[in-house]
Amino acid sequence: MTEEQPAEMAPLATLGQRFLARIIDTVVLIAIGLVVSKIALGGDFSHPADASYGKQVLVGTLGYLLYFTLEGAMTASRGQTLGKMALRIRAARLEDGAVPGQAGWLRAAVYVLPGVLSAILIGPLFWLLNSLWCTWDKPYRQALHDKAAKTVVVAAV
Repeated sequence: MTEEQPAEMAPLATLGQRFLARIIDTVVLIAIGLVVSKIALGGDFSHPADASYGKQVLVGTLGYLLYFTLEGAMTASRGQTLGKMALRIRAARLEDGAVPGQAGWLRAAVYVLPGVLSAILIGPLFWLLNSLWCTWDKPYRQALHDKAAKTVVVAAV
């Protein structure tokens, strides 16, 4: 622990815990995308590329907005997404270790919403940079969405 981290804050989550939690959350994102696609394409997955470009953009945008709503609500209210719950870690405010509250929505926005720009590759490149940031960040192993919301990921106690 560094002298800047509040003494009452739980230990930081490991990079492995964060990675596995994001894999679980990515599976959730994919599931949401499939449900939205099924609804928007009328259940016809035989040729999804045949859907109009506008319909593809709409499906992608709706999927990301639903995922943002899920991620934001869960992080704001309990500091945990489904992946974080499975790995027994949570997001916490850096200043006091509390559940993020409104900062959870900012954290979710910085993480999820660039994905809407996937069609022009900005979203995936940002996601990669954002996700890798915590591997070299010192002392709190914060990703860019953590820095924006002034949060850290800690063990859930």
